[in-house]
Parts: sequence; structure tokens; C-alpha cells
Amino acid sequence: MDGQIALLLGQDGIVNGAVYALMALALVLVFSVTRVIFIPQGEFVAFGALTMATLQAGRVPGTLWLLLALSVVTLLVEAVRHQRGVAVDWKSSVVWAIVLPALAALLVLVLRPTSMYGQAGMSLLLITPLGPLLYRLAYRPLAHATVLTLLIVSVALHGVLVGLGLYFFGAEGSRTTPFSELRLDLGGIPVSGQSLVVMGVASLLVLLLFLFFERTIVGKALRATAMNRVGARLMGIPTELSGDLSFALAALVGAVSGLLIAPLTTVYYDTGFLIGLKGFVAAIIGGLTSYPIALAGALIVGLLESFSSFWASAFKEVIVFTLIIPVLWWRSLHSHHVEDEE
Repeated sequence: MDGQIALLLGQDGIVNGAVYALMALALVLVFSVTRVIFIPQGEFVAFGALTMATLQAGRVPGTLWLLLALSVVTLLVEAVRHQRGVAVDWKSSVVWAIVLPALAALLVLVLRPTSMYGQAGMSLLLITPLGPLLYRLAYRPLAHATVLTLLIVSVALHGVLVGLGLYFFGAEGSRTTPFSELRLDLGGIPVSGQSLVVMGVASLLVLLLFLFFERTIVGKALRATAMNRVGARLMGIPTELSGDLSFALAALVGAVSGLLIAPLTTVYYDTGFLIGLKGFVAAIIGGLTSYPIALAGALIVGLLESFSSFWASAFKEVIVFTLIIPVLWWRSLHSHHVEDEE
């Protein structure tokens, strides 16, 4: 391996690491607020990319029908809860299950934007409400269940969403038009404009999330819920709405990641699973609690995957996922065991 090849592999690793960093942030956010290890996070990536590809092909994406179906079921469930005397926040229900799905349907079926950025915005609008709707249907009824139970639900939901992805988009993969056709030559190293877009958007999104959690009341409420759910509830913070918002942010981050990688690689209905798992490895490095360490872990995962593909391409996935073993071993030596109820 010479210096030029090392720089090429390093560039590829940084680009991949930027995407894994977004996945890790979403996983840490969801786990911190709701205790859910959200295995289906990668499905948001695949759905976002394939929705964009379907819109560019001039067809109606299946995610629209999924969004509308989940909206109807959610409203029915909320009505049943209200009938049983359970307090229901109808304002948030109207936003997630009526306003946003209706706006998405209007854009897709009537207005049909033809510009690339209009289609990207439409894809985000279709995918983002899926997060809180899935949370309300699958996880909120089990808010007091153990982490293991929530993990089992996540695995089951992953299987359902992968099957729906196959039904909606088929087995063939798709690519989208790049957001930038720029081509640069930096010291003999070719750099594509789309790679710069990936790193730029990922960095901007990380910065915006940092400002959101540090400077806004809503972000501070999410942090309080993550630190002490019972204490946050006693202080008047609606923890159920915190779950809605954390899943909405996770869906948004996943959809953005899908839009970023779709021009660089062919995305299939099950592509998101591996991307989500590599983001999970990065999140584990951060202990599912530390955002900065998860970001560093994502960069490590991206670089390890890139250089492994050069030295042992047949075993690159094995090498990446093996990284989790020494991390878990080290953490087991430096952490004390607590019961789930604690």
C-alpha cells in the first residue's frame, strides 16, 4: 500500500464514518430517552433513499401508503385509549397523524415537485412522521417494560419493516442523482462533490443537534428525560412527548443519511440493516450514552471498514463487528452492574 492508496481509503473511511456517526447519534438519542435499542434505525435510511429514487422515477412511493396506514391505526388506538379514560394529548396526535401525513399526501399526489431539493424535502416529510407513529404503536404501550422486552420488539419491528420495504420497492436496488457533480483533484486524490456534501451535511447536522440540546428548552427537556425519566416527569416534562420527539429526530437523521448515500452506492430494501448495525457498533463504543465518543467510534468504524476492504475484503464485515468484543470487555471491567429497575 502506498501513500496515495492510503489517502483514498482514508477519504472513503471518513465519508462512511460520517454516515455511521449520524446513525450512532440517533441510536444514542433514542436509547437515552426511551431505553429502546432501536434496531430498525437502518430502515429509515433505506426508506429515505428508495423514496427519493421512486420520486425521481416519477412514481408514488409506497412509504406514502405506509404513513397513511400508520396514521389511521394510531388515531384508532388513541380513540380507544380516550374511551378507556386514559389522558390523550390530541394536539400532538393531530400533528403526527393528520397534519404531516396530509401535507405529505398533498405534495406527492397533487403538487409533485420536480426539483431535486423539492423531492428531497418531500422524502424527509414522508419518513420523519414514521418515527413517532411507530413509537406510539409499538413502544409506548411498553414504556415500563424491561430493556430486553423492548429489544425483542425492535427485532420484530425490523423484520416487519424489511418485509414492507421488499413489498414497496422490490428486490432491485436504486441510486439517485448526486446533489453535486463537482470533481476535484487534491494532490492526485480524486474527490467527488457528493462526498463533500456527505461530510458537510453530516457535520452541519451534528452541529445543529448540539445546539438543539444545549440552547433550546425542548432539547434540555430531552436531556432531562434521558438523565432521569421519573424526575423529569415530576418536574412537569411530558415524557411521552419526549419519546415522540426522539423518534422523530431519529427518523429524520435516518432519512437524511439515506439521501446522502443513495448517489454513492446502490441501495436495496435491506441495505439499511448493515448501516444501522455499524452505527450501533459506534454507539456501543460510546456506551449508548456519550455523543462525542460515539462520533469518534463512528470514525473508527468507517476507517476500519475502509482499510479492511483493501487488506481482506472478504472479511471486512467480520473485522468491523469484531470490534465490539474488546469494547464490551473493557466496559465490563469499568462499570458496575445495576438492575433494570434502577
